[in-house]
Amino acid sequence: MTGLFDGVGRRLLFTLDPETAHGLSIKALKCGLPPVRPAPKDPRLAIRVAGIDLPNPLGMAAGYDKNGEVPDAILSLGFGFAEIGSVTPRPQPGNPKPRIFRLERDGAVINRLGFNNEGHDACAARLVARHGRSGIVGVNIGANKDSTDRIADYEAGVKRFAPLGSYLTVNISSPNTPGLRNMQARTELGELLARVVSARGALADAQHRARPIFLKIAPDLSDPELEDIAAEVLAHPIEGVIVSNTTLSRDGLVETAQAKEAGGLSGKPLFARSTIVLAKMRRLLGSEIAIVGVGGVDSAETALEKIRAGADLVQLYTGLIYGGLALPGRILRDMLKILDRDGIKTVAALRDTRTGHWAAQPL
Repeated sequence: MTGLFDGVGRRLLFTLDPETAHGLSIKALKCGLPPVRPAPKDPRLAIRVAGIDLPNPLGMAAGYDKNGEVPDAILSLGFGFAEIGSVTPRPQPGNPKPRIFRLERDGAVINRLGFNNEGHDACAARLVARHGRSGIVGVNIGANKDSTDRIADYEAGVKRFAPLGSYLTVNISSPNTPGLRNMQARTELGELLARVVSARGALADAQHRARPIFLKIAPDLSDPELEDIAAEVLAHPIEGVIVSNTTLSRDGLVETAQAKEAGGLSGKPLFARSTIVLAKMRRLLGSEIAIVGVGGVDSAETALEKIRAGADLVQLYTGLIYGGLALPGRILRDMLKILDRDGIKTVAALRDTRTGHWAAQPL
């Protein structure tokens, strides 16, 4: 019955433009719809990353719940963690519409949203209201498009959300805010990381001073650029890297008309490139820094391949658009079947078993 509701609901949503469909899916989750088969809870899926105990390694990526409206409903789908945002200090409308485009035959989406969100105040109020609830909810922080000091925007995000989120993600990899990806260059990245770490260290509460910080990077990077990023991550006490955001590449797409739209591409076509970057970063960072793998995850096999390539955790978003809200539960059940089939005791035991294969691939 769950599959019927999920399939019908997805077909109905696909008759609408993508942004309208997205808004309706948020409203449905607020109302407790659709009914979803409970996801499995199994100790073989549990994992500890960056000091956080998670029930399973599958997370909802940032971009879906930009304003922190439904993190608990997202967790109820079976996700081990949910990441809200990106949220900027001041509200901003983002780029003109239309700005989301489905590439159905490619299992992909192009978006040029541009950090549209209601700002720190609105998001923080919702997180304060959920105080005391269980579940891992991270906050993805960004900078306003017209900011005169973007690093200060990230400092403000750390100060505001370290007391409210389970972890923080510093997002400098969206292609839809002009100049944002320039912050991945070594000199500016070094200053950014130094200042966000200092902002965290200045917090009064010791628990908040220990809040994990992750850096989200783009897939459109060269080997020397990855080396520079890894060097700065290792030089500053942050806990992890999220690999990766959307890509500007349009290689191999079937939907050539939609491919002409500006923005970042997500979904199936991103899987290989993002997994190669992930594995190369694992080689550069060593075994202790946490890595979250994102890009093209839509099944247990693609999720586990990210882990084999070097990820501790994985996230999805576009996969949910095409797979429906029952997808997280299906992925977790299939993960357990694969563990049983291969005689693997825990999902964490798979990490790095194919890092060499992926890291050897050219960018």
